[in-house]
Amino acid sequence: MTAVPDEPTRWYSLPEVAELLGLRLREVRTLLREHRLLAVPHGPNGAQSVPGELLLGPDDVDGPGPLPALRGTLILLSDAGYDPEESFRWLFTPHAELDATPIAALRARRTHAVRRVAQTLAF
Repeated sequence: MTAVPDEPTRWYSLPEVAELLGLRLREVRTLLREHRLLAVPHGPNGAQSVPGELLLGPDDVDGPGPLPALRGTLILLSDAGYDPEESFRWLFTPHAELDATPIAALRARRTHAVRRVAQTLAF
């Protein structure tokens, strides 16, 4: 049986991300290309959308912007052959080794634990 990923608390369209972060849309697309942010098709029209857990708001330390620990984790997943949708599922699926979802662990600043788990995916 495959574990079902948790649903993000909120989804943002790319224009909404640009507005939230005070960036141009092309800068948001650069964040996606550089693995600093992740977007997957979502909603009735399948538009590229960003899960809210990947973003820090203006009141967060290091915010507003993408979750700082996300980039290294997305690069590890990409190196393991994961596409954006597979990376999304992995980030939002609870893992016994973490006692949480990887995204929850990243938000709790447990970056090394998450990356240890991600490194095992390539083998």
